Amino acid sequence: TNIGSILASVNPYKPIPGLYSVDAIDLYRQHRLGELPPHIFATANECYCCLWKRHDSQCVLISGESGAGKTESTKLLLKFLSAMSQTSLGAPASAKSTRVEVAILES
Repeated sequence: TNIGSILASVNPYKPIPGLYSVDAIDLYRQHRLGELPPHIFATANECYCCLWKRHDSQCVLISGESGAGKTESTKLLLKFLSAMSQTSLGAPASAKSTRVEVAILES
């Protein structure tokens, strides 16, 4: 059976500058899974590519103990997918967010 891609990450409990920036989104959207160091954007990009290029349904399971960063990981995944959907509409990844994107990310 195919397990798919698994990303194991650790909450550093402190911000790491640039790790989740627009530049990081642009970098990971240009590479396939495994070409760059492990990152949640690499996992999100693989989901996006499978969804739109191969028309495969996708599911992301984010698991961990309390305080492990599940909510933040979900926000980052949605941030990447939102940026990719903006890009597919012809806008650059750094383009202003839509109201729908803001509502989803804030929820």
